[in-house]
Order: sequence, then C-alpha cells, then structure tokens
Amino acid sequence: MAALDSLSLFTGLGLSEQKARETLKNQTLSAQLREAATQAQQTLGSTIDKATGTLLYGLASRLRDTRRLSFLVSYIASKKIHTEPQLSAALEYVRSHPLDPIDAADFEQECGVGVTVTPEQIEEAVEAAINKHRPQLLVERYHFNMGLLMGEARAVLKWADGKMIKNEVDMQVLHLLGPKMEADLEKKPKVAKARLEETDRRRAKDVIENGENYKTPGYVMTPHTMNLLKQHLEITGGQVRTRFPPEPNGILHIGHAKAINFNFGYAKANNGICFLRFDDTNPEKEEAKFFTAIYDMVAWLGYTPYRVTYASDYFDQLYAWAVELIRRGLAYVCHQRGEELKGHNPLPSPWRDRPMEESLLLFEAMRKGKFSEGEATLRMKLVMEDGKMDPVAYRVKYTPHHRTGDKWCIYPTYDYTHCLCDSIEHITHSLCTKEFQARRSSYFWLCNALDVYCPVQWEYGRLNLHYAVVSKRKILQLVATGAVRDWDDPRLFTLTALRRRGFPPEGINNFCARVGVTVAQTTMEPHLLEACVRDVLNDTAPRAMAVLESLRVIITNFPSAKSLDIQVPNFPGDETKGFHQVPFAPIVFIERTDFKEEPEPGFKRLAWGQPVGLRHTGYVIELQRVVKGPSGCIENLEVTCRRADAGEKPKAFIHWVSQPLTCEVRLYERLFQHKNPEDPTEVPGGFLSDLNPASLRVVEAALVDCSVALAKPFNKFQFERLGYFSVDPDSHQGKLVFNRTVTLKEDPGKV
Repeated sequence: MAALDSLSLFTGLGLSEQKARETLKNQTLSAQLREAATQAQQTLGSTIDKATGTLLYGLASRLRDTRRLSFLVSYIASKKIHTEPQLSAALEYVRSHPLDPIDAADFEQECGVGVTVTPEQIEEAVEAAINKHRPQLLVERYHFNMGLLMGEARAVLKWADGKMIKNEVDMQVLHLLGPKMEADLEKKPKVAKARLEETDRRRAKDVIENGENYKTPGYVMTPHTMNLLKQHLEITGGQVRTRFPPEPNGILHIGHAKAINFNFGYAKANNGICFLRFDDTNPEKEEAKFFTAIYDMVAWLGYTPYRVTYASDYFDQLYAWAVELIRRGLAYVCHQRGEELKGHNPLPSPWRDRPMEESLLLFEAMRKGKFSEGEATLRMKLVMEDGKMDPVAYRVKYTPHHRTGDKWCIYPTYDYTHCLCDSIEHITHSLCTKEFQARRSSYFWLCNALDVYCPVQWEYGRLNLHYAVVSKRKILQLVATGAVRDWDDPRLFTLTALRRRGFPPEGINNFCARVGVTVAQTTMEPHLLEACVRDVLNDTAPRAMAVLESLRVIITNFPSAKSLDIQVPNFPGDETKGFHQVPFAPIVFIERTDFKEEPEPGFKRLAWGQPVGLRHTGYVIELQRVVKGPSGCIENLEVTCRRADAGEKPKAFIHWVSQPLTCEVRLYERLFQHKNPEDPTEVPGGFLSDLNPASLRVVEAALVDCSVALAKPFNKFQFERLGYFSVDPDSHQGKLVFNRTVTLKEDPGKV
C-alpha cells in the first residue's frame, strides 16, 4: 500500500509511471525523493508543478550528503532555486562545503538566488552568438552545430533557463535562414566536407538576400528580370516585406496562427514590414464579421500590420493586366462549363486558339454583364506542376462586393490575383503552405508574362492538430447540427474559440515557435499546445479558490465571534505579486470528493480520525459528526478546528470557500473521440459520428471565493487544485461564467 502511495506521489511530480516504478526499486532514492516531495508539499500544497518536480527528482538522485536535503528542498519549494543550472551549482556548493554551518548569503550568491534573467537579455546574448558565427551559419544553414550558439549564450548568462535559450536560438535561426529546404533535411555527411563551390556557398545567403530572387532554385529569368529587380530595390530600399493573405470567408484557426507568426515574425526579425491583405475575390462567401474577426485575431496575437490592404484595392489594375494577357496571346475566353473542367484529365478547350481580337471583345462583354454565370471564363495558357492546364483567371459572378458594390460582375481567381498583388506590394518573401507548391509555376509564369516584378514563393508545411476539425465547411456542419454553439465554441480550435476558452496569445505563439517551420506537414497532439498555455498561465493567472461539487462544513468551535479575513497570495510561489482577501467563517464549503466516510487505502483528505488542513488559514479541521438527509445523502459535516501548529501536521491541505459567489463553470474535454475524426479508415461513419458526448459538462452552481467578484470577460485565474479558468463573455451582473482553459497538469488518461 505504501508503494502505491509513493507511486502516486512520484507521478504527481511529473514522472512517468514507468520512471516512478523504476525509482521505487531503488530504496535509497525513493526514500530521499519521498522525503523531498513531502517537505515541498508543506510549502506548495498537494499539487507540485512538473518543473519543480523535475528539480526535486534531480536533487534526490544526485545529492550525496543527505543532511543537506531539507536545506536544499526549502530553496526549491520557495522557488529561490528554479533552474537546472542553479541546482547544479547548489549541489556543487554543499559538496565543497561539508562543514556546518552553511553561509546562506555566500550560498545564495554562488547559486544565483535572486538573479533574474530577462527575455531581453537572452535575446541579446543569442543575437551576439549568431552574429559571431553568421557567415558560417549562412553557409552551413541547419547543418551548423546549434549547440555552439546555446553554449556561448549560456556562458554569458550563467543562470538563464536552458529551454528559453534553446527556444530563442531556434527562433532567431529561423528568422535568419528561413524555412528548411530539401537540402537542409538531408543528413550531414560524416566524411570530411569537400570545399563548397562558390555558387553553393552563396546559395544559403541568397535565400534571404533581398533583390537576388533570380538565384532562388526554380526562379524563372526573363530579359527584364534584372531591371525589374533593380526597380524593386529602389522602391523598397532592400527592406524585407511579407504578407498574411487570408480569405475573409471564415474564422482563423490554429494553423493560421503558425502562418501569422511566420509572416509577421520573419518580417520583424529582419527589420521588415508585413501587410495584412484580405483576398476578397469571392463575394459570395465573404461577410463583414470575418474581416473584423481576422483583424482582431492578428492584433490579439500581438502583431500590427504595416498596412491593411484588399485584393479589391487592385481590381482595376488586375483587369488591365488581364486585357494585356489577351493582347499578348496568353489568355483566352472559354465557354467550357465548370463540371467539364473538373477531374484529372479534362478535355482541352476548343476555344484555346480563338483569335486575340475575339477574346478581347468577349472579355469586355463579360465585364458588361452579357454572359450568365458559368457561361464564360478567362483562362491563362499554361500547364501547372500538377498537370492542370489553363487555370481560370476570371469568372462571372452577379454578387455585389462588400467594397466595390455592383461595379464588377467578373472577379479574379486566387491563381491570377495572388502573385500580382504580391508584385504590386513589392513582397520579397511570399510564404505559403505546401499545398500551394503546385501553383508556383503559375506564380512565376504570370508575373513574367506581364513583365512585372516577380517575388519568390516559399512553401512550408501546414500545422494540424489531432482530435480537431478546422475546415470551414465542417465547422458550419457542427454549428448547424448543434454539436457546437458557434465558431467561437471553446471546444473548437479556431482562434476565437481558443481566446474564449482562455488560451493566452503568448501560449499560442510559443507553441508555434516550438513547432518550428519545415516543409513537411506537422500534426501535433493538443496536449503540447496545452503545455505552452500552462507555462504562460502559471506565471500570469492569479490564484483563487473554487468548489465545483460542494459539501457544507460547520466548524462548531470557530475561534472568533465573526468571520476572519484571510490574506491569500495571488501567486504562492512569489508573494511579491500581492495578496487578496477572502472571508473565513464558521460555515465553509469543500469539494465533496475531499471527504470519505469509508476511505480507500491511500486517501489523505478528510475522514474519520483523519484531520485535514484548510489552505491559507493556518487551521486544521477534524470530523465530529456527519449529518445526512432522509435519502441518506450527506447534507453537511460538523467539525472542530485547531491551529495547524498546535498538533501533528495533517496529511493534506484542501481548498475551501466561505461566503462564496455562485457561478457557472463549464468543463471542456475533447470534441472528438479519435485522433483523426476525418479519416474514414479510423472513423467510417464520418466526423459527425465521432463526437464525444462528454465534451462539455456544465456546473450550474459552483462556488467561487469572492476575490473574483469584479472579474471581466477573458480575465484568467488558477482555481487551486482544479485548473486554469477564464471568465466567459456570457457572464452578466448576476452571475459569472467560467470556462476551464486547461487542467493543472496533463491528464494521464489522454493519449
């Protein structure tokens, strides 16, 4: 039974079950770790975060002088020692100072206690290391030994967190080199490298060198290329320019967050600018709410566009260029219907070789509304990488446009618009996801066919998540069937949904940075995103206490005639961040699961003969009487209390509320039961058949301490022992509504 107890204790520190079982086999280590964890719980409570648990395990496994265990645990539990370098220094110090007493001031100085390393310092140190090795980095690219950069940054910032240094190195290297290319993914030869040819040595540098687009693999040169690039450099001054070009026909999702971070982040890292350009070429599907929501999400993630533009800003110029294409014999009006153009091998157009003059007249007739929808299109004369022949440039649509009204009844397609808008805005790096690689040939062809500046298109892999659906069409089906409330239902992975659930933008940005940018498509587990969210909320969400399934407790010997005011730290690990006050009265409420009449082995909370501490009060309560109703259900408990320091320490401390607010709490789980709900081999019945019936549980009458009374929508809290929660916009003056953002640690039951 003691082994089961220890197993639970060790897994609570963040050890895997297998690692915990291996630890139990080592009696000395398990005894030392058990003692360290128990002592830490006196300061931190029953829940110990994984970072602290890792340090405690490192201490227990590496400490040779057991006399120093309690001394070092006190520093870890109080967060004075909170990084691996500090722990290593502490262990070295006690090893080299075996005699009592330890000079605390000297110890703290040697271990970096109180030293704060800011993100700005880490950024500067990494930047200095990268600048030192910049020429070699540009040649070797991702084959360069990145450990050298981390080592040099660590040498400057002895007490910096190694993970933060690595993340900063990854981000700055990405900003310097851009996404990984095919050559970067090849294994580095173990044999001595032959001397690079001059052209190869320059290639890595040229990927990011503005104005040298012609050196990019696959770039198409024309007699006008060099002159156009010269004009481009005169206009931009060599400045990096990127753009984020969403279609305003839906809400952004987690995959878009990666695109936003890459486009805006790459420009920022290179002192460039990034446009937010709405690709508003399909008026049938565009709504004003989507424009607003997209802009709001870009701003929410922390980015400010250099300028907000619209494809429709350039409709006149795009039309003039379409006429010029026809004049050059590179486009024609076609009357094949949409269904005739579908499939892998559609029939060639019988109108491909019609006279240029005829196409000019027909295209003008299209613009004047003389053809019905689907009766005529303008097509470009080229074959794309995927074998698609003569993509459509313009089609007829009798739908008023949200910005141009009824001025146009023909609208350009993505294949036609995208590259030309990039050219107009003098974009230097057209970053897009891998599925657009098949359109690269049309991108280069169209710019060169019109003799306009041609940017470079770079492709990178999309970001997907397991247990998620992000397609606009499928989300609309979920809304229509009532499976979710709307686009911002917290069970979805749209950005508005994640914001409503309480995900901080910093957590999403950190997740995107950790995922990185490669040409391969990336499908991640949701718990990795949740881990990034926890890291941010742990430092930013003030603590409060809440009870979801309450049990009334009457303290019969309450030590005061009136309620007491208890000072509770907003962040128990850092009391410099302030306190909030909660009342402590003779009647308190605890979680029903924190009491057992007949406890199972290992149960540490309130039971007959087993007192329990009330967090932050300094009091311990002991059961005296169980009061049951007519049905046999427990209605309340009667207990006595004593000061915590007036007797034996209890096995556990539990959270509680007194004179609380009644709130609604929404507990979310995964919306789908399988990893790939859209995969017919995994879910033959389709994604709608895979819905998790337990994805939402609403607690109508949760009790929350009064410190949250003035909370506003999107304010975030950690409810002690329960998880992180965010105030939902459904809250009103009479009742607050909270969404559970994430649990305190990853649910081991989730795959």
